[in-house]
Amino acid sequence: MRIRLGLVGAAILSLLASVLVAAQPAHAAVGLRVSGTNMTEANGNTFVMRGVSHPHAWYPTRTSSFAGIKSLRANTVRVVLSGGRWTPNNAADVANVVSLCKANKLICVLENHDTTGYGEQSGAVTLDAAVDYWISVKSALDGQEDYVVINIGNEPFGNNAVTPGWTQATSAAITRMRNAGFDHLLMVDAPNWGQDWQFTMRDNAQTVFNADPDRNTVFSVHMYGVFDTAAEITSYLDAFRTAGLPLVIGEFGFNHSDGNPDEDTIMAQAQARGLGYIGWSWSGNGGGVEYLDMTTDFDASRLTSWGERIFNGADGIASTSREATIYGGGGTDTTPPTTPGTPTASDITATGATLTWTASTDSGGSGLAGYNVYREQGANDTQLGQSTTNSITLTGLTPNTQYQVYVRARDGANNLSGNSPAVTFTTLQGTGTGNGCAATGTVQNQWNNGYVVQPVTVTNNGTSAINGWTVTFTLPSGHTISGSWNATLTTSGQTVTARSMGYNGNLGAGASTSFGFQVSRPNGNTATPSGYTCASP
Repeated sequence: MRIRLGLVGAAILSLLASVLVAAQPAHAAVGLRVSGTNMTEANGNTFVMRGVSHPHAWYPTRTSSFAGIKSLRANTVRVVLSGGRWTPNNAADVANVVSLCKANKLICVLENHDTTGYGEQSGAVTLDAAVDYWISVKSALDGQEDYVVINIGNEPFGNNAVTPGWTQATSAAITRMRNAGFDHLLMVDAPNWGQDWQFTMRDNAQTVFNADPDRNTVFSVHMYGVFDTAAEITSYLDAFRTAGLPLVIGEFGFNHSDGNPDEDTIMAQAQARGLGYIGWSWSGNGGGVEYLDMTTDFDASRLTSWGERIFNGADGIASTSREATIYGGGGTDTTPPTTPGTPTASDITATGATLTWTASTDSGGSGLAGYNVYREQGANDTQLGQSTTNSITLTGLTPNTQYQVYVRARDGANNLSGNSPAVTFTTLQGTGTGNGCAATGTVQNQWNNGYVVQPVTVTNNGTSAINGWTVTFTLPSGHTISGSWNATLTTSGQTVTARSMGYNGNLGAGASTSFGFQVSRPNGNTATPSGYTCASP
């Protein structure tokens, strides 16, 4: 039987319906959020990721990397974690990682690497197992929604078909995370080792997004050899823009064993579209992809060519990154720091020098972030390095070359100070046989926990006299200098610098002198010093 309602009855039902809808609990904005195709902070400010991945699971003691990554202007770090495929990162360790991110004003993307290549790679686990891990460390993540993004599983499927497939498994993982009480922004990686060349994520992203009751999931594609042309890159990014779904480039490199990705287009398109990107990776790569290291030995002052490209190149991190507003960034500060003082140069060698200057101050509110160091070359000044303190040790300089160097301070909103006055210095003549001087060392005697190196012979191989010499060499790990003679020795880590004394620095053409030293070492470690080089003024 059908009942026809009059206008009054229809109006009453409409009012009741609106009251019932209004009575439904609204999900409050907690921390980082998805808003259309963008990511925003809880205050509504758009946040665009500019960062790199750091392999914490494999190098858990390299915690200074967080400060190094920040010093190069990143606003995000993607941290590799493991729940058991490698040494597990427990809740206490995860809590420490989060605190390091916050101390260095970085948004923390935490990813479980155990899922990498599931269905094709031996040892890989399911997304369901990854959720088990996140639940086990939940105590370290509760209340950190403003600072932490949870990347549920890295590259969670290889190229083989498995059941359940990516769409079902990813939807189920999101549902379990929400049911477990995670209110964080979630990130999900594509299948096909993250590269989605079969377009499974692209074509099913809406289904997965709808599986999240919070509608707070961002999609992550990894761009390597599959994305080696501008057309492939723009087509993929266009698909998500047309769908109105949030996307980040969660990994990419400048080269790879499966092809040569077009990193210039990746970075330019990300910048033009306001998309986040995270490069792989800070340091410590193996297995034939060592070229993807951005730094040498996790040292922010020793950038590789890839590191220079992603940090200091066109559309790179240094020029496009904006600190999260929760840390005081976001570009609201337009006041530059004060100009640094004139640098002084010391410990000059053939390939390096140490610079120190009077520190700057910042009154704009975003805080002093560090300093950029430049070589003065007219219209094409070259950046030689970055530092978070008012000193830096430059490396990789050219022997027997004059340098004019100045410093600029930068704050958390990427404002730069004026140029400091320049300092001028000339690197020493050089190293190696036939170019100034040469050095060789001989182990004279040794015992279980120590040895003596004598002589270290210093020879002037040039055609004219030299007035002073500097020898550098490397001690094996765990070895320490316990005594020396006929030279002044200083150490920095395992690098030792020996300088001539007043009585043995003058050497005529072809003349030689020597010095010696004693070393303590761990019992049974029979390694000896290496890499002797000599420089003369």
